[in-house]
Amino acid sequence: MEEIFAVVAIFIALPWIVLHYVTKWKTSATITTDDEQLLEELYNLAKRLDERMETVERLVATDSPDFKPARLVSDHSEDNEKLRELDRMLSEKKGMMR
Repeated sequence: MEEIFAVVAIFIALPWIVLHYVTKWKTSATITTDDEQLLEELYNLAKRLDERMETVERLVATDSPDFKPARLVSDHSEDNEKLRELDRMLSEKKGMMR
């Protein structure tokens, strides 16, 4: 009886425990679809806020000609390089999900 218990413990229980925790480790290290949706919502919110800031800066610039915005300029190619890369990655991800 002890031999059967030892065989079951070695060939069934031990691999099951190891594979169980490996699976848990892998799933906890990845981003879930809820996380991806939240990131996309935050990204879209940031883009909308950026557009609003541009509008406010444009209005202030018309009122006072000495005004110079302290933030990055949206029309400058160097400033938008990373934003374009993020846009490209999001569009690729959407294309893969469909």
